[in-house]
Amino acid sequence: MRWLDHRDDITQALRGAVIALGNFDGFHSGHQAVAGEAIKWAHDEGRPSIIATFDPHPVRHFKPDVPPFRLTTLEQRQELYLAAGATAMLVFHFDNELATTSAEDFITEILIKRFGAYGVVTGGDFTFGQGAKGNIDLLKGFGSEHGLQSRVVEAIEGKGDIVSSSRVRAALRDGDPQLAAELLTRPFAIRGIVEHGDKNGRKLGYPTANIAIDTYLRPQYGVYAVTGKILSTGEELKGAANIGIRPQFEPPKELLEPYFFDFSGDLYGQEIEVAFHHFLRGEAKFDSLDGLMEQMERDCTEAKRLLS
Repeated sequence: MRWLDHRDDITQALRGAVIALGNFDGFHSGHQAVAGEAIKWAHDEGRPSIIATFDPHPVRHFKPDVPPFRLTTLEQRQELYLAAGATAMLVFHFDNELATTSAEDFITEILIKRFGAYGVVTGGDFTFGQGAKGNIDLLKGFGSEHGLQSRVVEAIEGKGDIVSSSRVRAALRDGDPQLAAELLTRPFAIRGIVEHGDKNGRKLGYPTANIAIDTYLRPQYGVYAVTGKILSTGEELKGAANIGIRPQFEPPKELLEPYFFDFSGDLYGQEIEVAFHHFLRGEAKFDSLDGLMEQMERDCTEAKRLLS
């Protein structure tokens, strides 16, 4: 799949594409509906389809100190967009230059001249351009006057309300990965490189694969039933994982620490993806290591039951 940069010109073969416009961080079912309309429209007319995203997220540009809230990395998004059937992913690098581009120039200079877009598909609440002054009405009016066609996909409902990234984030922060998975149509997953740690898990008989959480949203701290995937081999694993600051040990250190059942290989330096399926309990500090080990055994038993 092609990975395009909005600052660069594109090949002739990708000009005339239909572009799904949005941030599409979580690529939840609402985002998939927008992308699906763009892909179908492009397919019906024999054109390439492109799914856009923004990196960093515009919120991060305007409010750099907000807590981490990303639901996917660009690499994860690329795989999701490819699986959806898109020809390419377009990354808008959100910097001051893009932030100060007028909505009209965004349409004429970037979408039409630089990318030769035939049409765009957005959600009903999509905004763009300096001061977020661009909207679907501007696309339909001003865009149409300049030869750019547009379609709008209205929000969809799921589990009793509109599907949105904010609902996904709220579910994860509330310790409800199952609701998040229903909205996303897949489990929330954190991807990272396995690092050497303090070996506390190994000493307790539960060797863990330590992963930095980086810029991902922090789900509720605690223990989860998880699955893991070794990206280099595709091997899939089942396990239990703690995410948080490890209150039993000093000094506090924020980590994702999955323990995979029936696995004895070496994961150091490997990139793995850990998917969150069920919340088991919150983080806790025990009176003794024996108490912690007994609870870990119960956690693993419950995780195996839930994942079976």
